[in-house]
Amino acid sequence: MPIAPNFTSILSKDWEINFTQCTPSGYLKYTDLCNILQLTAAAHSEVGGISFYDMQEFHQAWVLSRMRVEVNALPKSGDIVTVTTWINSLENSRSVRALEMHVNGKKIVGSETYWAVFNTQLRRPEALALPYEHFELFPDKRATTEGFSKININHEKEFVFEKTVYLSDLDIVNHVNNVKYLEWCLDHVEPKKILKQQVESFEMNFMKELSLKDTVEIHENDEEESSRFSITKGEKTCFALQLNWKK
Repeated sequence: MPIAPNFTSILSKDWEINFTQCTPSGYLKYTDLCNILQLTAAAHSEVGGISFYDMQEFHQAWVLSRMRVEVNALPKSGDIVTVTTWINSLENSRSVRALEMHVNGKKIVGSETYWAVFNTQLRRPEALALPYEHFELFPDKRATTEGFSKININHEKEFVFEKTVYLSDLDIVNHVNNVKYLEWCLDHVEPKKILKQQVESFEMNFMKELSLKDTVEIHENDEEESSRFSITKGEKTCFALQLNWKK
């Protein structure tokens, strides 16, 4: 698709939270929070002419490499949230995108995301084949108080679960969707911590893709102020998650 006539370098989009996206407490699931953020990023790339379908002409897609989410509060079922997004940096095969979620003008979530251009045939990163100079960049306009980081995997971790990748875990790029990793790990968190919104922030590192029928192990290292999860295939770590708890 060509660049849309209404394209702007900062995009805001409203979403209504519905009951299918919520926990029994009536508040938005962290997984669906990430879905909404990703859908807003996709909407911005679509009006800017660098969407999935634009990129597929060159067998390319954006894939998420790192993500940090800072949560002040979660919206509840029936709320209208406004998600605003802009790009901090975009060069060759990499992009850093910021996102904020507001309810009634109040910021409740900030996120910093790191994306890579991925060749879906060769299964490796490469430079973006489409023009992107029309995007104004905002390197100093940050959505989070801290940037994303490399998660330190503690080798004294505890095995918690073995998982086989099923068709329902895959996305349009034919690998495990990024939100699925988060879902697998959150299923092993004490439910009260989730229901009482005790997550202050969380970070995710995506290192290696997983495919249909892959068998992985989920490990946890639990501490007072944070919990770290890792997903491994054989000896290789594919994903890491750090949940930071409210004090």
